[in-house]
Amino acid sequence: GTLRGTVTAPSPQDWEQRQEEDTLLIERILLLVRNVLHVPPDPTEEQGVDGDASVHDRVLWALHVSGMDDLLKFLASAQVEQQWALHVLEIISLMFRDQNPEELAALGQGPAGAEHGEDTRELETLRQRELAEKRARALQRPSRHSRFGGSYVLQGLKSIGDRDVVFHKGLHNLKSYSHDLGKEPRRVPRRRQA
Repeated sequence: GTLRGTVTAPSPQDWEQRQEEDTLLIERILLLVRNVLHVPPDPTEEQGVDGDASVHDRVLWALHVSGMDDLLKFLASAQVEQQWALHVLEIISLMFRDQNPEELAALGQGPAGAEHGEDTRELETLRQRELAEKRARALQRPSRHSRFGGSYVLQGLKSIGDRDVVFHKGLHNLKSYSHDLGKEPRRVPRRRQA
C-alpha cells in the first residue's frame, strides 16, 4: 500500500510537471518490485502442506491487495507512461513465472468454460455427422448427368405398323421432326448426281 501511494502521489496527469526526483523514485519502486519477484523459489525453505500458497503466490496476493497490479496495468497502457513499459513487462513476466498457460486458461473459464467445451464437442459431433450424411448422399447420386430427355408419344402420327410414333428427343426439338430424323442420309455417287 505504501509503495503504491508513493508511486501515485507524485504522478500528476501532466507528466511534464513531474520532478526528476519523482521519476527516479518511481523507477526505483518498479525495480524493487521486479527484484522481489525475481527471487527464485527455495523448496527446502517452503515446506508447506500440499495446496498451500508459496511465497511467490503470497507476494502476488500482497501486490493485488495493495492495488499495485492495477497501477502496473495503468502504467502499461497509458500513452504518456511509455518510459516504464519495459519495467512493467518484466514485472508481469515474473508474476507468471511458475504458471502453466493451460492451467491459467482453465482457471479463467471456470464452470462456464466446461459448458463451452461440451457445446464445442457437441457441435463438432453434429458437424461430423452432417459431413458423413452429405458424403453418403453424394455416393448415392449418379456421377454423370443423364442426357435422356424423356420419351413422348406423338398421337395421330403413325409409325411402321399401327402404333403411334415414339419421340425420344426433347420437346423443343419437336418442331423439326421428320420421319428421317436420326437416319444416315443415303450417299449418291458423284457420277449419278444430277
